[in-house]
Amino acid sequence: MQLYDSLRRTLVPIQPIDDVVRMYVCGITPYDTSHMGHARTYVVFDTMRRLLEWQGLPVLYVQNVTDIDDDVLRKGAELGVAWDELGRRETESFLRNMAAINVAMPDHYVKATDSMPEIVEIVSGLIERGVAYEHNGSVYFSVQADPNFGSMAHSDYPTMLTTANERGNFPNDPNKRDPLDFVLWQAAKPGEPTWASPWGEGRPGWHIECTAMVLHYLGPRINIHGGGGDLQFPHHACELAQAECYSGQTPHVEAWSHVGMVCYEGEKMSKSLGNLVLVSDTLKEHTADALRIALLKYPYREAYEYTDADVVWAEGVVARLQSAASSAVGGGGQSAEELRVDMLNALDSDFNTPECIRLLIALAEAATNGEIDDAESAAATIREVGAILGLSAEQW
Repeated sequence: MQLYDSLRRTLVPIQPIDDVVRMYVCGITPYDTSHMGHARTYVVFDTMRRLLEWQGLPVLYVQNVTDIDDDVLRKGAELGVAWDELGRRETESFLRNMAAINVAMPDHYVKATDSMPEIVEIVSGLIERGVAYEHNGSVYFSVQADPNFGSMAHSDYPTMLTTANERGNFPNDPNKRDPLDFVLWQAAKPGEPTWASPWGEGRPGWHIECTAMVLHYLGPRINIHGGGGDLQFPHHACELAQAECYSGQTPHVEAWSHVGMVCYEGEKMSKSLGNLVLVSDTLKEHTADALRIALLKYPYREAYEYTDADVVWAEGVVARLQSAASSAVGGGGQSAEELRVDMLNALDSDFNTPECIRLLIALAEAATNGEIDDAESAAATIREVGAILGLSAEQW
């Protein structure tokens, strides 16, 4: 399979590292309900994993939970709920929703709070390597010490600073040497949970949590590092800087893979805006198969506008696939095998699920109308490709 790498802006082949495809996807910050933005991201990477495994490639898949974070602390205080209880509750809700749409669990599903030894070790190493510094009990990564910092952003310093500030950076922090420096370890604040470190009690910054998990579970070189498009900068840029400065391995990632944002009523669907379409609500009216088809209908790297009409359309697609798989009629002139090859080639070429779905529909229609050459082959292909897309095809 070839995937687009957001860093190099080109397609790259996904080749196993020591016989295993190593994949990390940034997980949720568990402070609110799961919505279609979450669903799209995790359906995309779940389907990528299914495709790779169908191709006979073992996949080692790691995903994190940012269970200690400013948002978790803020929301817990608003609700009068302990931060860790809120995290447990929302993580359980998220996992139920993902299971309901047939998103399989990663091999390792890791909480940030379970990774403190690894986090402290890497922060210490970055200080030793001269790319991080401590001030008043907090530790920061020095962006000026890394000549490659920001390559992921593909923009200049003022633009990076503006974007970082919009996404949680505190440029006026008096402990910083540079407004764009980012926190690796935050000194303890009154009323917040803390952990011991060589710099005093505190808690980790957001970016270092993922780097610690990637290096611990997958190693210094991995195949796919995924997440939503809004993570490309600053989060993934900071991860890239941390990992390569600490390990010395370049490149750290073969393909930085980003899923386009889901919009609703003209704006990005987000917790902060409150314009959410919830997975649980949608499943009251529609099947999981239809939701997966609707989410995979558009190019994964592009933003798209969620509409219920897409899910209604997808219900019709699923019905056609089910019918064709159970009552295909052969004897026509169209080759089922050629359509199968074209579908798999589409998935291999930067995960082109829209083209794959279009061809799958064409195969189902041809099989229903008696235009396909081999009914048995057509039915088998519908089930085979349906299973790769994460549909309940084994029941058809």
